[in-house]
Amino acid sequence: MLIIGLFFAAAAAAFHVFIFSLESLRWTEPATRKIFGIVSEKDAVTMKPLAFNQGFYNLFLALTTLVGIALLLAGLATVGLTLVFAGTAMMLAAALVLVLSDRTKARAALLQGGLPLLAVVLLSVAVAVS
Repeated sequence: MLIIGLFFAAAAAAFHVFIFSLESLRWTEPATRKIFGIVSEKDAVTMKPLAFNQGFYNLFLALTTLVGIALLLAGLATVGLTLVFAGTAMMLAAALVLVLSDRTKARAALLQGGLPLLAVVLLSVAVAVS
């Protein structure tokens, strides 16, 4: 159960690195604008500083999770699990905020929060039975 939970945590981290690349590195590209529903390049340029900052939030959540996984695999179970739970729980919380603030973003929230939810549930079960 632990390994499966860590797999989902790593997948959630990878997804958040992808979102970082879209928001912080590729924000004004047409394909990225389409993903986020940004109609014009002018709008994307206006929003670019906010998206850049938000992308780094996603990167930091991913890094927290990945460092936790690495520490856990290195034998530092308590600190590793703490970081994995912190990273994935914050990803999940951000997805909840997204859908609660705008119901039309339910699909995006599911994409953002589905993998972290699976990681939190599976890791919680693994810890509870160990």
